[in-house]
Amino acid sequence: MKEFAYIHDEKQNPSPLRAVPALASFSDDQLDDVLNSSSLLQCEPGDHIIKEGSIDSRIYVLLSGELEVRVGSKKVAAITRIGEVFGELALVNHDKRLASVIASTKAVCLAVDQKFLQDIHPREEDPDFHAALYEFVARLVVRKLEATSRRLAEVEKELKLLRESHPVAEIKAVAVPKLKRPAKRAATGRKPVRRR
Repeated sequence: MKEFAYIHDEKQNPSPLRAVPALASFSDDQLDDVLNSSSLLQCEPGDHIIKEGSIDSRIYVLLSGELEVRVGSKKVAAITRIGEVFGELALVNHDKRLASVIASTKAVCLAVDQKFLQDIHPREEDPDFHAALYEFVARLVVRKLEATSRRLAEVEKELKLLRESHPVAEIKAVAVPKLKRPAKRAATGRKPVRRR
């Protein structure tokens, strides 16, 4: 993976970034600052953009190519839409990454370092910028929750149709006859007397 400083014309945001609705949270000047604190990552298939368990402060935007999200060795999602943002929770929870993001094709990503943004826009001195930054993350999280809720509703509907078309056979309890046990012999060797 190769990393380069991102250089852009002021006030001229590249088209993939115009496709990110959450960026509407930023004014033009704020967005210029975000882009000026960014890097371009050129990835080859198999390159790790995010490693599960690592800690970093970057937020990413897919500019070209396709990525896959893995937890352990299991693929759990794909990132294929140009302008799709990922890794945004690093801004909020400052915790270890919960999944790996790996290039499945040649890809280019914009990497925004939010710690650098905090250095050039200290929270106490520029609360408007940080409000825009958290609004950006909130919009992303809401969109992802909405998509997850829609998918969950689809899965529940599919499961209901599956149950209706293939009802589970009722299991009937079968009476197992009790086995008669032979009567115990007394220590005397005689047959015990049965009581009626």
